[in-house]
Amino acid sequence: MMMTKTGLELDVDAALAQLGAGLFGGTPTSYLTITRRALEAARALIADLKSIPGGAEQTLARYDDVTLLIGDAASLASVCRNGHPDRAMREAADTAEQEIEALSTELALDRGVYDALVGAQKDASELDAAGRHLLDKLIKDMRRAGVDRDEATRKEIRRLRDELVLIGQEFGKNIIEDVRTVEISADALRGLPADYVAAHPAEGGKVRLSTDNTDYVPFITYATSSPARQALWRAYRERARDKNLPMLDRLLRRRHELAQLLGYSSYAQLATEDKMIGTPEKAAAFIEQISAASETRAAGDYAQLLERKRKDDPGATQVDPWDAAYLSDRVSEEQAGYSAQEVRPYLEFRRVQRGVLDTMARLFGVRFVAVTEAHALSGRWAPEVELYDVLDDKGERPLGRIYLDMFPREGKYKHYAQFTVRTGVSRPGRERLPEGALLCNFPDPTERLALLELDQVRTFFHEFGHLMHHLLGGHTPWAGVSGVATEWDFVEAPSQLLEEWTWDWNTLTAFAHHHESGAPLPRALLDKARTADALGKGLWARQQMFYAALSLEYHRRDPASFDTSQLLAELQARYTPYRYIEGTAFQASFGHLSGYSAIYYTYMWSLVIAKDLFSRFAKAGLDDLAPARLYRDEVLAPGGSRPAAELCERFLGRPYTVDAFRTWLEGA
Repeated sequence: MMMTKTGLELDVDAALAQLGAGLFGGTPTSYLTITRRALEAARALIADLKSIPGGAEQTLARYDDVTLLIGDAASLASVCRNGHPDRAMREAADTAEQEIEALSTELALDRGVYDALVGAQKDASELDAAGRHLLDKLIKDMRRAGVDRDEATRKEIRRLRDELVLIGQEFGKNIIEDVRTVEISADALRGLPADYVAAHPAEGGKVRLSTDNTDYVPFITYATSSPARQALWRAYRERARDKNLPMLDRLLRRRHELAQLLGYSSYAQLATEDKMIGTPEKAAAFIEQISAASETRAAGDYAQLLERKRKDDPGATQVDPWDAAYLSDRVSEEQAGYSAQEVRPYLEFRRVQRGVLDTMARLFGVRFVAVTEAHALSGRWAPEVELYDVLDDKGERPLGRIYLDMFPREGKYKHYAQFTVRTGVSRPGRERLPEGALLCNFPDPTERLALLELDQVRTFFHEFGHLMHHLLGGHTPWAGVSGVATEWDFVEAPSQLLEEWTWDWNTLTAFAHHHESGAPLPRALLDKARTADALGKGLWARQQMFYAALSLEYHRRDPASFDTSQLLAELQARYTPYRYIEGTAFQASFGHLSGYSAIYYTYMWSLVIAKDLFSRFAKAGLDDLAPARLYRDEVLAPGGSRPAAELCERFLGRPYTVDAFRTWLEGA
C-alpha cells in the first residue's frame, strides 16, 4: 500500500527542493525568501517532533530532516558569503547565516527536542548502528550546548552564540577585503618566472604587487631582492591588523565567557571534549611531542638556510622570515639539484585539473561528466564555476555533483577549501545526492599562462580529498553522519592521504607534460623534487606546531591575562627560529582562529593518521587499486557513522599508530 505524505512532509520536500535548485542566480531578496522558507519548515518540523510521540526511528528521521534543512541553508550561505561576486548577495548571505545560526542555537537549547531524543533512546534497538551512533551523539552535543541549564542561563548562551556568529563573519570579511598592494622597482622581479613577469608589466619603472596568493607566493619564493620580499611580506602580515586585532580580543573574551557559562574552565576544554584527543592537556602534550620529535631536524634545516644566506651576506647572523622561502628554494637547487621553477612548465593548470579528476576516477571507481545544460549552469554563483556530475564507473548510477570555483576574484575567499553545497542522505522517503564545491585561488588560464608549483598540485589533491570524502560518504541513511561529519581532528586525514599521489611518477606523467614541447615530466626531476621537499621537513613541522600552540593557548588561557601579539611573539620564539617583527599581526589574518578556534593541532594529528593509512597503499604499490577500493568502502563511504578510530582499524586491520609518521619525519 502506498503511503501518502502529510502536509508537513510536503512542506519539507518543497523547501529542500528550492534549496537544492540553486539560489545563486536570484536576487538577495529571493535568496533570503527561500532560505527563510527552509527555516520555517525546520521550525514546523521541530514543533511536530516535540508534540507528537514517535518511536526512535520516526523521531530521529524528523530530527534528521531538520539537520538537512538547517545544514543545507547554512552550507549555501557559506558558499554565497565566500564566493559570490555580488557584494549585495554576500551581505544577504551574512544575514542568512545569522538567522540560520540563531535557529541552530535555539535548536541545541530546546529542552523539548532534547526530551524527545532522550525518550527515543528506549526504542533505540529499532535503529541501525549508524542511527544509534547519531542519536547518542546528538544527546551529548545538546548537553554540551547547555540544554539542561536553567532558562536564564540558556538565554545568555543564545546571546553569546549570536554575538560570536557576528564576530566570526566580520573577522573573515576583514581578511577577504583587506587586499594590500606594494609598489616595487621593476628590477625587483629578477628571479621570477617569465610568465609571472609578463603578468606584471611595469609602469614608469614600477610594478604593483598584491597580497593575493597568486602574487605573494611566487614572489616570496623566487625574487632575489630581500628588501622587496620584505616589503611584500610585511604587507601580507599587516592585513586586517587594525580591524581584526580588537575583533580577535572580543572573539576570545566571548568564547571564554561561553565556556565558563557551560561549566568549562576554558574554551579549549569545550572545543576538544568531543574530538579524538579529548582534552586541551592532551592537545598540548601532542604539540610538545611533535615539537620534540622535529627539534633536531629543524635546527639542521635552519643551519642550512643560514649557511646559504651567508653566501650572499657573509656577516648574516640570522634568517629573516621573508628570506625563508627564497633560501629554501636555493638550498633545494644547490643540494638536491632542484628548483621549484623547473617543474612549473610541466604543470599547466588545465592539464593538472584533468589529471586530478582522472586520478580520482581511477582510484575510487567513479566518472566525472561535465555539466553543460543551461538550467543547471544557471545555478552557479559565478560564470567561471565549472560543474561535473559524478557517476559510478559504469556511468549508470549518479553519486553527486561537484562545483569547481578555481580562480581569484574580488570579494572571494582567499585560500583553498572544500565547501558543502548539499548534504547527501539515502533512506526510504529521503533520497538526496551530495554536492560539494572547491573554492580555490589558482592562476587563471584565461588571463595568462597558468603554470603551477608542485606544492599547488599537492593542494589540489588535498582539497579534492575533502570533496571525495563528502561525495562518497554522502550516501548514509542519516544526514547527521553524512560525508565529512566525523570527529574534527580526523577530517583532514583523507585529504592529507591523497597528497601522497603528488609524488607518484606514474600518476603525474599521465598529465604533467611540458606546455610547449609536450614532453612528460622526467622521473629524475620528480625524484629531485621529492628529495628537496624533505630538506625543510623539520622546520615545517615546528612552524605547524607554532600555529597549533597559538590557537590552543589563545583559547586555553583567560583572555584578560595576555596580549595576543605578545603571546604570539613568545610562542614564535619557542617553536620557530624566526623573530617576531614589531607592527605585524599574523593573528589578524589567521582565519583558522575563527573556524578552528583552539584545535588547529588537528592538521598534524590527522597527518599522523594519514601517514599510517598510506602505509597500506605504499606496501601494495600505488598502481594496485585494491587498497583504494577498500579505503573507499571502509573509511570514506561510512562518513561519520562510526568513530574515526574504528574506521582506521577496519581499513588497517589494527589500531593506527604513530610509527609511519615518525619514519616519514626522520627519513630523507
